[in-house]
Amino acid sequence: MSPISTSRARVARRIAAAAAYGGGGIGLLGATAAGVLLTEARLARRVVGGSNDAPPHADGRYGSAFVHRLGREPLLLGLLGDSTAAGQGVHRPRQTPGALLASGLAAVAERPVELRNVALSGARSHDLDRQVTLLLDDVERAPDVCVIMIGANDVTHGMPAARSVRLLSDAVRRLREAGSEVVVGTCPDLGTIEPVYQPLRWVARRQSRQLAAAQTIGVIEAGGRTVSLGDLLGPEFAANPRELFGPDNFHPSAEGYATAAMAVLPTLCAALGLWPEDEERPDAARREGILPVARAAAEAAAEGGTEVTGARGRWALLKHRKRRRLPAHTEPVPHHVWSRAARGGQ
Repeated sequence: MSPISTSRARVARRIAAAAAYGGGGIGLLGATAAGVLLTEARLARRVVGGSNDAPPHADGRYGSAFVHRLGREPLLLGLLGDSTAAGQGVHRPRQTPGALLASGLAAVAERPVELRNVALSGARSHDLDRQVTLLLDDVERAPDVCVIMIGANDVTHGMPAARSVRLLSDAVRRLREAGSEVVVGTCPDLGTIEPVYQPLRWVARRQSRQLAAAQTIGVIEAGGRTVSLGDLLGPEFAANPRELFGPDNFHPSAEGYATAAMAVLPTLCAALGLWPEDEERPDAARREGILPVARAAAEAAAEGGTEVTGARGRWALLKHRKRRRLPAHTEPVPHHVWSRAARGGQ
């Protein structure tokens, strides 16, 4: 384990411990560095921009190939979080992460999937309590699985990391107690946004990765799983900014969301027991294994697409799952087709 990962693990443990005991004042930056960050962020925002357009509405039932298989209820997928979960930056419902994940899950499960997305652009972790309540009150039964993507706005708005982790952990715990499996896409690497320069780039990268590691510890302790989005949206975005960033230079493009969805989908399926059993065992050739939770969290924060799942006690399973190609058809099933199938094709 590198010195950087060791340090990140140590800080993540402190943040998670403070979150567990109700602390909220542990930050990742001193006052001077925070002032630099905020000043640079204001300058960068003028250049980067951002979109105020509402993200596409993608709620509905997916899996048109399985529309006539009505012997079992559709799987219910809930999506919570910020603009990344909402699909900000693209213009068609099929390009949003919700639609991509619902279509992929339907293809693997060979069963229709109903998507309910309550994510809100600009949301920070304190909005998760409202989103969980909205989601659970709006459906007849708890979702089979929920995906949460949160953290970027916590970093840019200076929310204390311990408070951020505590709020996320509380949301995961509520969903687990309701009967849902939970997969969290941890804080992305904010050091990849162009044109953001030093020292903001270094500070943003350090802060977002520390938060991602601490989020992982909190989520595992609350009974969920995590997938690191940080490094995944780092080198790939930095190497292909024109392809993976949207027109506002801040939110992902359709290709960027597809990259993230391909990383999250295997963990989503594994949480529901839909992945082959032989892929659940750690593969040393892929640098997988059972590690202390803090160490697994630190390593995952440094490499995108890495899954962390709780094992026994303070141990966790770290996996680098193979990404699977997403279905070509990612449109919700039209209501009239679903209604006709429910009537027996009349």
